[in-house]
Amino acid sequence: MNQYQLPSQEKKPEYVRTNFDGIAKAYDRFNDWNSFFLHRVWKDWVVREAKKSVPEAKSALDLCCGTGDITFRLWKEPQLERIVGLDFSEKMLSFAIHKIPKNPRVQLLIGDAMDLSQFSDGSFDIVTMGFGLRNVSDLKKCLLEIKRVLKKGGVFVNLDVGRVRPKFLKFFADFYFFKIVPIFGYLLYGKENEMFDYLPHSSKVYPDQETLANILKELGYREVRFQNFVFGNAVAHVATN
Repeated sequence: MNQYQLPSQEKKPEYVRTNFDGIAKAYDRFNDWNSFFLHRVWKDWVVREAKKSVPEAKSALDLCCGTGDITFRLWKEPQLERIVGLDFSEKMLSFAIHKIPKNPRVQLLIGDAMDLSQFSDGSFDIVTMGFGLRNVSDLKKCLLEIKRVLKKGGVFVNLDVGRVRPKFLKFFADFYFFKIVPIFGYLLYGKENEMFDYLPHSSKVYPDQETLANILKELGYREVRFQNFVFGNAVAHVATN
């Protein structure tokens, strides 16, 4: 595990797509195990905060939706008339299809979070993203695309890894994330798969809470704030267009 090397930015999109396809069958259980089921609480918070920020919201886009956890939670909100879950892993989406009851309000699409050209400017009241932003090859480009498809006054809520606060807990958090979490993946998948090493290592090149908040502000988002979970192991950023 110590020898693992992240893919280059050029190879990252295909690497992520191919390897997420490979772990799709174990991904939900992996998230439950490595977060002690807390990811479910965090995803509830994402949808609750999005609703609070845009009470009259009618449309929502869930990017990098994976197996559909957040999309499913959005579907449970009856005032949302249009919900789109988008992911570029076909295998991940195949699990989302079985999780979300067939409903004309919900579309599940194969697509790239960095190229949302199928959607016109100002298409959505809400855009959510759960543990996907660190997987894109150009973070700022992705955030600008999200801003473009958001309506004025719409909200972007992003859930991903953060930096542990306070710092004296960092050693223990890193040991768990880099040493124990991949073992969960190996046990669930039945063999070693480098994607379970990629997931913690990708956090090393992902902006910390404060840096990501500043990037969002620089790109023109307003009312940017973030909520730490479990001392900052995970963090949700909320930003208004």
